[in-house]
Amino acid sequence: MTQPFALPRPSRPGPVVMGIVNVTPDSFSDGGRWASTDLALEHATTLLADGADLLDVGGESTRPGATRPVPAEELDRVVPVITELARRGVAVSVDTMRAEVAAAAVAAGAVVVNDVSGGLSDPEILDVVAQTGAVYVAMHWRAHSERMQEFTHYPEGVVVGVRRELAARVEAALAAGVREEQLVLDPGLGFAKTADQNWELTAGLDAVESLGFPVLVGASRKSFLGSLLAAPDGTPRPIAEREHAGVALSLLLAQRGVWSVRVHDVRATTDALAVWRRLAPTAPEEDA
Repeated sequence: MTQPFALPRPSRPGPVVMGIVNVTPDSFSDGGRWASTDLALEHATTLLADGADLLDVGGESTRPGATRPVPAEELDRVVPVITELARRGVAVSVDTMRAEVAAAAVAAGAVVVNDVSGGLSDPEILDVVAQTGAVYVAMHWRAHSERMQEFTHYPEGVVVGVRRELAARVEAALAAGVREEQLVLDPGLGFAKTADQNWELTAGLDAVESLGFPVLVGASRKSFLGSLLAAPDGTPRPIAEREHAGVALSLLLAQRGVWSVRVHDVRATTDALAVWRRLAPTAPEEDA
C-alpha cells in the first residue's frame, strides 16, 4: 500500500471549506447547472476564488428518489473534471459510492474519496482506499436514495444508532487495510433521518467525535433546514433560500472544531468564518 495522502488542511484557521461541484443533471440543489465538463470547471474556478480549500466532485445525485447512473456515465462526468483540477494543483475529493469510480478518480488526481455509503454500497471501495492511500470519508448511510427514508427508525435513538453504525464502518475499513490516519467520519445529515433526527444528531455530534476521527458535516440546503424555515402554512423554505441558515450552522460547527463543512455557497461561508475568526473570543484571530 502507498503512504496515506495528507489530510487536506484549511487555508486559514477553522474548518476545511469543501465546495460542492455537482456534475449531474438531477442534484437536489443545482441539478443541471454544471452538468458539462466546461461548466463544472467554470463553477470550480468560482468556488476556489471564493475561498474553497477542497472541491468535492460528484457524478451521482443522492437526493431522495434519485436514479443511479451507470458506472460509465459517472466516470464520464467526473474524471475529466478531476483530471483538469488536479493538473491545476487543486485539492480534489470524489463523491462516489463505487470502487471503480474511486480508483479512476484517485488515478486522475483526487486525494479524497467521499463515500456517502461508508463502504456499504460497494465494499470493494475500501480496498481501493487501502491500496491508494487516499483520505476516506465514511458517511452514515442505510440505503440508496430511492428508499433511504424508509429506514429512519433508531430503537436506541438516532445519536446512539449513528455512532454505533459508524463505528462498524470504521472496523470494516480497518479490516480492509485502511489506516486510521486516512479516516474521516460524516454523520450523514439528511440520509435516512427525519428533520427532528437531523437536529438531534447535530446537537449530539460529540458522540460521533468521540470515535476519535476528524468529522465532516454536510448540511448545506438540506430539507431539515427547509422544514425549520417553513412558511406559516407548513410549506418548506425553497432550496435556494436556505443558505443563510446553512451558514449559521457552519459557524456553530466551526466553533465545535469539525474538520470540514461541505457547502454550496462558499463565499457566504468563508465570509462568515472571517468574521468569526476576527471577533469570537474562542476563535483564532486574523492579523489586525
